[in-house]
Amino acid sequence: MSVCPPLGMESHRVEADQLLTSSMSHHRYGPQRARLNIQASGDEDDLNGGAWCGNPLEKDHWIELDARTLTEFTGVITQGRDDPLENDYVTSYYVAFSNDSREWTVLHDGYTDWLFFGNSDKHTPAMAQFVEPVVARYIRILPQSWNGTMCMRMEVMGCPVPGDTYQSQNEVMPRDYLDYTHHSYLQMETLMKSISDECPNITRLYSLGQSSKGLQIYAMEYSSKPGVHEKGEPEFRYTAGYHGNEALGRELLLILMQYLCKEHKDGNPRVRRLVEGTRIHLVPSVNPDGHVKASERGSELGSWTLGHWTEEGHDIFQNFPDLNNIFWDAEDKGMVPKLTPNHHVPIPEGYLLAVETRALISWMESHPFVLGANLQGGERMVTYPFDMRRLTKEGYGEAEPEEEIRMVEDQSLFRWLAISYASTHRTMTNTYRGGCHTEDPTGRMGIVNRAKWKPIPGSMNDFSYLHTNAFELSIFLGCDKFPHQSELLREWEHNREALLTLIEQVHRGIKGIVRDKEGNPILNATVSVEGVNHDVTTGEAGDYWRLLNPGEYHVTAHADGYSSSTRLCVVGFEAGATLCNFELTKSNWNRIKEIMALHGNKPIRLLNPGGRSRYVSHGNSGRYIVSNQIPVNNGKLANRSRFRRLRLMRLRRLRQQRLLAAKMTTTVLPPTTTMLSTTAAVPTTVSPTESTTAWYDYWMFTDLPEENTTQLETEITDSLDSNYTYGFDDY
Repeated sequence: MSVCPPLGMESHRVEADQLLTSSMSHHRYGPQRARLNIQASGDEDDLNGGAWCGNPLEKDHWIELDARTLTEFTGVITQGRDDPLENDYVTSYYVAFSNDSREWTVLHDGYTDWLFFGNSDKHTPAMAQFVEPVVARYIRILPQSWNGTMCMRMEVMGCPVPGDTYQSQNEVMPRDYLDYTHHSYLQMETLMKSISDECPNITRLYSLGQSSKGLQIYAMEYSSKPGVHEKGEPEFRYTAGYHGNEALGRELLLILMQYLCKEHKDGNPRVRRLVEGTRIHLVPSVNPDGHVKASERGSELGSWTLGHWTEEGHDIFQNFPDLNNIFWDAEDKGMVPKLTPNHHVPIPEGYLLAVETRALISWMESHPFVLGANLQGGERMVTYPFDMRRLTKEGYGEAEPEEEIRMVEDQSLFRWLAISYASTHRTMTNTYRGGCHTEDPTGRMGIVNRAKWKPIPGSMNDFSYLHTNAFELSIFLGCDKFPHQSELLREWEHNREALLTLIEQVHRGIKGIVRDKEGNPILNATVSVEGVNHDVTTGEAGDYWRLLNPGEYHVTAHADGYSSSTRLCVVGFEAGATLCNFELTKSNWNRIKEIMALHGNKPIRLLNPGGRSRYVSHGNSGRYIVSNQIPVNNGKLANRSRFRRLRLMRLRRLRQQRLLAAKMTTTVLPPTTTMLSTTAAVPTTVSPTESTTAWYDYWMFTDLPEENTTQLETEITDSLDSNYTYGFDDY
């Protein structure tokens, strides 16, 4: 008994005008909604119902498919209606064939018409195979009995007749040297080991960890020096298989592994340039347990959700810590970036994470990834963060709560990255037929902000942006999550150029190394771009990468214990990142912090020459703060007696300064004298007729006993009389 591949109801290769029905119960349930695994929308007023449903007033029901050419039909797959409340599905049906759509022959066994059994629930697909293939152009399904309302979804299995002059879309194209088959877990393991053995100089097979059932989460690395991070070389990642039933991404990465190995051996200049200039990581199956479950039913008979979750019931892609609310709360309070960083937001305690998620987070934190994408299924588009919406106002009465869509700081860059994949994919921007389940949500662009489409909390994309340096996209490869094996070659041809193009985008923007004056790399230095409230940090080698669109940018590098440095970096339209190195000078702020720590980190008041006071204190976040407000100790303002003491000390010090200034007016000075202003990190030129009182003479130590004031002033004076340069903006 031969079984042909699907004609393409689920994948949308069968177009809407190839379908015809006897009737429909409502405009939401027309023939275009009869596709296998199609999902209903939640809006009862749109056209996106969960199945084709016949008019209940009609006696006879049928749905017809025009294959547009002579076809060997070998079977039919049926499924019930997708609906959260109703339980509608067809339990039996006849099948008829025609070559002209007028005269029909019902399939029979030689004695009577063949009655096929349908579904026993609304979600699980059921296949009916014909004993012998039937050659025809048209096929009809005639439901005879059903549960609830007469509603159904379906797929038709068929092969084009050999020798037909009409080129069918379903014709299997010739194979080449790559393996276009579905792989079980053991077959995937064997294939990846064979690729590593074939190209040992550029590959490394390793594991991120184990799944909840003990299966390895394998990864393949491609680099000129596998296993080593080379200074200045960016790292890129593709991951797939977060949902076990989304098998297309898994197989595309396995094909990409073969392609990179073989093309590098054959001297393909583009592949050689990618492998030797980029450290590429490919993870084909993040959820191997789910794939094992989904593959047991096969590509056509698995339901929409079979194998979607891990063995413990987690959706891995949405299982990451929610850092969005933490970051947005701080942003709303004006704490970003002075008190709360705009990058590498720490993970709070108490999150229940899957073992697979913990393995991914550990992997993400241990590699300096710059760019990545996760391959998913069920739609055809690219989505970019933020993936989550923010609840901004509670609803009153029956009103719905209002939600706000927060735009990511690098939105224009994310849109470019997304369009670089969608535009080089062969069919992703051809959305005139609509989306897989509803109208096209991308506006015929092939890209969309996830929060505007289907917002979700705790996504890998948002987590990656807020917790690491890496920018992450989601690529939805097609309507059919688990396509037939015969579709893999076609899908590879559709995605090959896009997969390579996105890897090349990791070399976009600026890159460089942050060093000190002695040439030593500075770890965890922060690199900021003026006008973009999202920073990146340097790695162990002091190297960094910052993805940017073409333009001129003022970029600042700063690190703890060093004075910051700013330079103009120009990103052009040509290929390759612009080199922007930084050399930082040590500041004396660390010494001041040490001195203050010896005296309990008590606040110090700075009296500017203009007479206005500024305060230096040790903040709750561990940073030293310069402000124009009186510091708060233990959440309470100082008492009145302390203010009285401060005023008396200030008057005494002002009297001393006037006496000293009077003496200094007769002092012979060089033509100009430079001193450091307490209000900015720039030198101030003083004329010979002005007072030359050292700037540190304006310091007042208000929280120390008077006998300790002179001692601390002497220590700080000794520290500041060194050759270091110091400014208040360096803290």
